[in-house]
Amino acid sequence: MTDRIRVLWLAKGLGRGGAEQLLVNCARHVDQERYEVEVAYVLPWKDALVPTLRALGVRVHCLGGGRAWPLRLRALVRGRGYGLIHTHMPLPAVAARMLSGGVPLVHTEHNMWARYRRPTRLANAWTYGRNRGVIAVSAAVAHSIDRGRLRRGVEPVVVHHGPDLGDAFVGPGAREQARRELDLDQDAFTIGSVANFTPKKDQLGLLAAHALVRAEQPGAMLVLIGSGPLEATLRERATRPDLRGGVVFAGSRGDVPALLPGFDVFALSSRQEGLPVSLMEAMTVGLPSVVTAVGGMPEIVTDGIEGAVVPPGDPAAFAGALVDFARDAPRRRACGEAARKRSDEFDVAGAQRRIEDVYASVLKESR
Repeated sequence: MTDRIRVLWLAKGLGRGGAEQLLVNCARHVDQERYEVEVAYVLPWKDALVPTLRALGVRVHCLGGGRAWPLRLRALVRGRGYGLIHTHMPLPAVAARMLSGGVPLVHTEHNMWARYRRPTRLANAWTYGRNRGVIAVSAAVAHSIDRGRLRRGVEPVVVHHGPDLGDAFVGPGAREQARRELDLDQDAFTIGSVANFTPKKDQLGLLAAHALVRAEQPGAMLVLIGSGPLEATLRERATRPDLRGGVVFAGSRGDVPALLPGFDVFALSSRQEGLPVSLMEAMTVGLPSVVTAVGGMPEIVTDGIEGAVVPPGDPAAFAGALVDFARDAPRRRACGEAARKRSDEFDVAGAQRRIEDVYASVLKESR
């Protein structure tokens, strides 16, 4: 396999976020006869997924953070002889566009352009034309890209990156085991959410909705899987009388697929999204979902079919959808089954093949 093309995947961090998990999922399905993939990341303290990547045989480079990481990136690119660089997240992408030395660039857009902070948006837009290929995680994300910034002849390719849950636990045994792990009553109506604790995920809004749910369903539980800067605020809110004893903080977990069967409904109250991996994982194990109508979520959850889609920033509407599911177990089962069937389209191996089609096209044009 000496003729393989060495490809660098470049990310800001390798923590347990959705975009980072996509790298692990795709790494399992790289065409090893054609490509040798390496990964580089900027933030040394976001390294939870490094051992997983290395166990898959992927060489991982930490650029060390600080102000000198762009120089380390330039040295890495010069020293390793990459045939293509695939960037994720705008900050490292901007650096790669400036320092790649002519190596062809592909970029995956994970977020809506309008949601970037102004300096990031300007730097991203200024350098975007250096991308020879652009991939978007949802149609909504693709539509948000300023077409005037694209390289001539380049159009975003939408790839729904699915989860990699070939060994996902399902069935009554999986539910019982997950609930024991989370110390939940086996019969409690339980809502689960997986997301970093940041303003854009709006867990405060979800807690407000859950308080309304508990007013009608006093035994209802909410499990929050994740961590982040708002954790102290969320924990304080959960101690108030309307929520006391009704919220479980499960932390940042590497066993999310095994925990998902313990939920009755999956919930994401985001104010902005690209297309969350956690939602696709929940659908894959057959969970109905209540989500907000932002980003790519309405592309894969049809209101009334796989779950419920409600406006962002509306705890009352969110709570109403959750209460409807709490009252109607047959509807939960029907929406869960529809979600599982819809998830058949979330083929991570197929997603990686489509990504590699973009690679092939870019490399052909670069010769």
